[in-house]
Amino acid sequence: MKITVFNDLDTLYKKAADRFVDLAEKSIQDHDRFVVALSGGSSPKAIFKLLASGEYADKIEWGKVFFFWVDERWVPLNDEKSNAKMTFDTLLDHVSVHKDHIFPMYKDGVSAEEFAAEYENQIRNVLGNDGSFDFILLGMGDDGHTASLFPGEKVLWEKEKWVDAYYLKPQEMFRITLTAPVINNAENILIVTFGESKKQALNEVLNGVYNPEQYPMQLIDKRESVELFTDEKAKG
Repeated sequence: MKITVFNDLDTLYKKAADRFVDLAEKSIQDHDRFVVALSGGSSPKAIFKLLASGEYADKIEWGKVFFFWVDERWVPLNDEKSNAKMTFDTLLDHVSVHKDHIFPMYKDGVSAEEFAAEYENQIRNVLGNDGSFDFILLGMGDDGHTASLFPGEKVLWEKEKWVDAYYLKPQEMFRITLTAPVINNAENILIVTFGESKKQALNEVLNGVYNPEQYPMQLIDKRESVELFTDEKAKG
């Protein structure tokens, strides 16, 4: 894993946007498309706004980018808690993306569990049975979770499904998420996490005893194509 520690968040966001542009260019050059899975949260929001800005938007062939999500709260797409809504508001509504290249992790009229199987089929229709995303953007919570892989949940140990859904009791809501195997199968992964509140969990993830039941981020591979962007407050 390549770790980069930044002095300020503006530089971190800019380097993350640069990384997105570089990987998009390489992927489109190599196989004429760029298939990504995105996360929600405050740091992706800042990155998406940059990508939609005049400085970056013209650097990407948006018509060749396919958008999936890493995880989602099981709420309608117009709900303020929706990761997809945030991405539309900050990025997708501002660049020339093909609508049939966008795959929100929600559908009216079905259960989260039913849609998890449907979403896996959507991924397979684009990526084939190989299931290798060109790029996945991850965050990490104060408790060491990533995507909707929360401490102590059965989903941590899923080996067959690419997508799973379950009721998260502490939040009193359903979550739908990519599983660890399909995340780790991505060509490139960028983890963005920062701030004093992440310090303890990040130290355990990087240096502690392997215990993904408590720190699910440890499920993510530490190979060379996995990058971590963080700051001095979190890295210590």
